[in-house]
Amino acid sequence: MDTFGYTASVFIGISLGLIGGGGSILTVPVLVYLFGTDAALATTYSLFIVGVTSLAGSVSYFKKGLVNLKTALIFGIPSIISVFLTRTHIITSIPDEIFSLGSFTLTKNIMLMLVFAVLMIFASHSMIKKCTGEDCFRSENQKVKNAAVILHGALVGFVTGLIGAGGGFLIIPALVNLLRLDIKKAIGTSLFIIALNSLFGFGVSVSHAVIEWNLILKILALAISGVFIGSWLSTQIDGKKLKPGFGWFVLVMGVYIIIKEAVIH
Repeated sequence: MDTFGYTASVFIGISLGLIGGGGSILTVPVLVYLFGTDAALATTYSLFIVGVTSLAGSVSYFKKGLVNLKTALIFGIPSIISVFLTRTHIITSIPDEIFSLGSFTLTKNIMLMLVFAVLMIFASHSMIKKCTGEDCFRSENQKVKNAAVILHGALVGFVTGLIGAGGGFLIIPALVNLLRLDIKKAIGTSLFIIALNSLFGFGVSVSHAVIEWNLILKILALAISGVFIGSWLSTQIDGKKLKPGFGWFVLVMGVYIIIKEAVIH
């Protein structure tokens, strides 16, 4: 299984470099299903792997002027506050077994994966639907748009803190639909925001977890090699095709996780 896990690690980076998200969608399942890591611990590992990989991937976008720092700050500040509150107060208060119904027991690990999947499905809709200009967001009031972005930032921070996801599947729809950023600039900005959120979340959690550094660093090295492959591929593909493609990818993964955790489990 380790061979499959290390191969999948390359695709974590490719996903981040190509579409500015999705890395954590792959990271947590890879750690849980292929390396046998506890799901709650996998969220902590994921924060470090996705954070460092995203930071590496954002470098090439910085060089091309495809990172909007102002937007990153608007998103980043509420996100970081939300990450801190979630990792220090919410995640620690969730019991290992939440409730049982017949032969099914909803555990903390299953709940985390199901929350992740439901959010993915909702986020995929805004990426798949075809919209331009005012169809994406009706309000022309910039203050209203900024408020919506700040709320999205807080939601992304909650998701990052709760399930170890970088939140690219929530960040990119907000950047494209609310602020109308070009998809490739949205990808670069998303990578930088993911790096900030994930590394901060890991820093908050590291003192409470037993870290298997040998495993993490191997996965990280492969993921970083993948992110440069993904960044190169993004220059070869029309940006208009990336948005719906990303949406379908998120939708399929969300449905798969629900089936895996709630039906087959």
